[in-house]
Amino acid sequence: MSATRIMSAMCVLALATAGLVAAPRRAISGEPAAGGGSGLPRMAIWPAKPPGRTTDQKERDTTDDRTGRRVAGRRVTRLGYVSKPMITLFKPTPEKHTGTAVVVCPGGGYHILAYDLEGTEVCRWLQSLGVTGVLLKYRVPRASREGRPVEPLMDAQRALSFVRSHADEWKIDPHRIGVLGFSAGGNLAARLATNYQHRAYDSTDHIDQIACRPDFAVLVYPAYLYEKQSKQLIASDLPVDARTPPMFLTMAFDDPVGAENILRFGLALKRANVPVELHLYPTGGHGYGLRRTRHAATTWPDRCADWMRANGWLRRVDRYEK
Repeated sequence: MSATRIMSAMCVLALATAGLVAAPRRAISGEPAAGGGSGLPRMAIWPAKPPGRTTDQKERDTTDDRTGRRVAGRRVTRLGYVSKPMITLFKPTPEKHTGTAVVVCPGGGYHILAYDLEGTEVCRWLQSLGVTGVLLKYRVPRASREGRPVEPLMDAQRALSFVRSHADEWKIDPHRIGVLGFSAGGNLAARLATNYQHRAYDSTDHIDQIACRPDFAVLVYPAYLYEKQSKQLIASDLPVDARTPPMFLTMAFDDPVGAENILRFGLALKRANVPVELHLYPTGGHGYGLRRTRHAATTWPDRCADWMRANGWLRRVDRYEK
């Protein structure tokens, strides 16, 4: 290396150390490095360009390591500019395999995806329970000042049917496929669980003839479940009815998004006679994923596992053991 290049490199290093040069943001190809998803089965859920909007921006990790919020002392991968919806499979070991699968929807305000905190880490936890974790990378970001965009719902409906279409191949019980979402992903999970009768897009192939209703849903500190300026109990785009699947709802009382989200939604489920388990913890805030802290709200995975076990979704079925 020439003396000029050495001096140049030393100057850049010194400036970065002093905080005068922004640390570069990570380019993303498939799985983020922080997510550790290398070697896992990944596949596009649409046969060609998906319906609705996409972006020309390159998909990438948008986290600025100097200013980005850390959770439990650790970095969070914030995946932005997603235009190619995909799923990644986290299969359990054969000796634990239950035949249950869960589509996981990370949060991020429909602007980014908290891809490791509310995605890969969650799927690994599901793996440990004998459940196939299906990490959904749905389209973001939404346009400025837009409400809840339709493209994520398109992707979620397609993903549920896509997983169900591969049930035999992946040794999954087609009647034991759930959805789990955080924050805006929790809103998406609620929209998927309540908008199962009509698709948000025109049918593209035979997969869209397969039911997109999840068999159960887990909503962790969900957002946008009610409209603050409306007299309606819950948001109008959440048509709860008697066939809405059973749900597990969890949140902290001091969550700035508002504990009213699960209280109102839980009441709507109760009125429709839909089984629901609801946990409201005194403290914990928002956006902790599965990362344990001193707050009891972060123990929700234990309660969720108990709920899944009580409903039979963690019971091993002979045909799925091998």
